[in-house]
Amino acid sequence: MAALVAAGEISATELVEAELDQIARINRGLNAVVELLTSAAKESAARADRQVAAGGRIGPLHGVPFSVKDSMDVAGVRTTAGTLGRREAEAAERDATVVARLRAAGAIPIAKTNLPDLLFSFETDNLIFGRTNNPYDVTRTPGGSSGGESALIAACGSPLGLGSDCLGSVRIPAAFCGIASIKPTSGRMPRTGHVPPAGLWFESLWNIGPMARYVEDLQLAMELLAFPDREDFRAMPIPLVESRDLDGLRVAFFTDNGFARCAEPVATAVRNCAAFLEEAGAQVEERRPPGLENAYDLELSILGADGARGIDQYLEAAGSERVHPLQTAFLTHLRSRRVQAQELSRLWSRWDEYRAGLHNFFERYDVVLSPVYTQPALEHGHSAIVANFEGFSYTMAWNLAGAPAATVRCAESMNLPINVQIIARPWEDMTALAVASAIEEEFGGWRAP
Repeated sequence: MAALVAAGEISATELVEAELDQIARINRGLNAVVELLTSAAKESAARADRQVAAGGRIGPLHGVPFSVKDSMDVAGVRTTAGTLGRREAEAAERDATVVARLRAAGAIPIAKTNLPDLLFSFETDNLIFGRTNNPYDVTRTPGGSSGGESALIAACGSPLGLGSDCLGSVRIPAAFCGIASIKPTSGRMPRTGHVPPAGLWFESLWNIGPMARYVEDLQLAMELLAFPDREDFRAMPIPLVESRDLDGLRVAFFTDNGFARCAEPVATAVRNCAAFLEEAGAQVEERRPPGLENAYDLELSILGADGARGIDQYLEAAGSERVHPLQTAFLTHLRSRRVQAQELSRLWSRWDEYRAGLHNFFERYDVVLSPVYTQPALEHGHSAIVANFEGFSYTMAWNLAGAPAATVRCAESMNLPINVQIIARPWEDMTALAVASAIEEEFGGWRAP
């Protein structure tokens, strides 16, 4: 798209209008977009066209539309985070850092997308905007919490989007909708302008991550987004490391994390990806990293160490007197995990031991392949079932580790996408994306619903 605009083969105005037309066609069935930025997008597109006509300097995403999860600020637009108390929130005064960086590269925000109530669910549904449907089967969820993004991108309503991920909220929706995404290394990307903001004891668990139909677009997005902003103190000034070659890459893979069993089509898809990498010259071994069977309990214990009181206080301050039943079900998993101060130190020791074990594992392997989830996209309302909820442990494992985890489509079952998860050493995000790109080329990646 950017190349066509730069060459004058299509105008930014035509491109924005084409995306707006596509959203008009698909959104009634999907309910992925909660706010269209029509006027501002058209004005930005007209300015972009004037720059091209004048021969001015243009950015790498000049004229390209993008979408934003409604938990990130876009200047002049409210950010609801899907919770009732923010329904009438004042318009943001400035862009979130990641939005500003895409805008500085020439991209044009076109829509804000749906999400669960305050992001706390693996399905996208809330009391303000309602439920988002999966474009491959509207009786199923696109996942959460970045489900509006994944549904819109998969259905060609946006080429690039921004999500956020604390337990799998970028990778689960990407897998349920068959697109590509990455949860970057913890501390890789600033979260300034996100609602809720960075902070509290579990802030090392979550990140902002780009989502797109194609891996190469994620690679470009990482180059534009992944550096500190001097506001989010957790964002580190560590340059992106060049990706490693597949030839000689040391790869471990597993299809069972010792806690939640995967459906056979998912396990077969991971094995097929491992076999392909071996044929491409990688050194591949079936090996499960240590401690993964404990990831589910550990992450929920960290999130629920205060019995979800911090979340309750945020909701009270926002004025959310009612929350969606899916959020209530999610928070039920946390409320029973409240610990006393002396127990909190033991919990932190468990977390340190977990990360140390994975650090040692990555001394022997460069990349890990795993399922993203135990099965394809769930039917609406089924994520809260305990057996299904436990399946999200496959993504939780890498929030705890702080490691970059990408995902890309590699198979399908029942006409639903299946993605594989590619995890690299911390700070080697581009290696995870390089492997994802190779898998995408071999197995086809995204396919239109």
